[in-house]
Amino acid sequence: MMNIDHIPANLQTQLAAASFQKVSSGESGTRVYRIVRPGGRACYLKIADALWQQEELLAEKERLEWLQGRLPVPEVYAFSADEGRSFLLLSEIPGLESCDVMFERNIPAIVRLLAEGLRLIHNVKIADCPFDRRLDHTIALAKRRVEAGLVDESDFDEQRRETRANELLETLIKSRPELEDAVFTHGDYCLPNILIEPSPPRIAGFIDWGRAGIADRYQDLALAARSLAYNFGPGWEPLLWEVYGLQTVDTAKIEFYKLLDEFF
Repeated sequence: MMNIDHIPANLQTQLAAASFQKVSSGESGTRVYRIVRPGGRACYLKIADALWQQEELLAEKERLEWLQGRLPVPEVYAFSADEGRSFLLLSEIPGLESCDVMFERNIPAIVRLLAEGLRLIHNVKIADCPFDRRLDHTIALAKRRVEAGLVDESDFDEQRRETRANELLETLIKSRPELEDAVFTHGDYCLPNILIEPSPPRIAGFIDWGRAGIADRYQDLALAARSLAYNFGPGWEPLLWEVYGLQTVDTAKIEFYKLLDEFF
């Protein structure tokens, strides 16, 4: 149960008499509540406690404001910081997570929508984009997270479970690609972050934008492929590449960006 007295006053006025339901899906580290207000549409409240979570929540707020009118994303209703916590209140995008069990009846249709969503995001013009997530930035950030002890080694992919974060960082630096094919990227293009309107199936919108910015398109391609295999089993990647329009697949980049994600 969420105690409304524990949130800032400006949010209390917006959420008076609302009902709160804790959302368990997702791995961002923030607390998330779905809120239904009397006579109003549902919305979501994100609460960040740790400093790095607060920084990512602020980053999401800034990116969502920039993305209004560019992509189907939540609207920022309010942002507030109070006593070492940050709060982000967002509109709801109606739809189901693309990994919902109901979509297992027609996985090819979902794979096609995921590819179309990637194209939609990667076509956002970057000339005036203020958010840099290229490798100079993200590798430096990964290094700082290792030094601060923020990398969760227990959450590494199976093949890296016995590796320490500092050792993995050395591998990351050595395997860095020479060139980056820069586009606007989501940064965490996993199936729970792509919402689908089920009937008929279509993209409803995209959520969790804290890591978005200019980066190599393989940042999203790699995580999409990994998430597809995790949720629906292996073998769907060729259809994803085909619909996206990828003529040749740089497998080294796929593995590099999966490796990079271990630090976040």
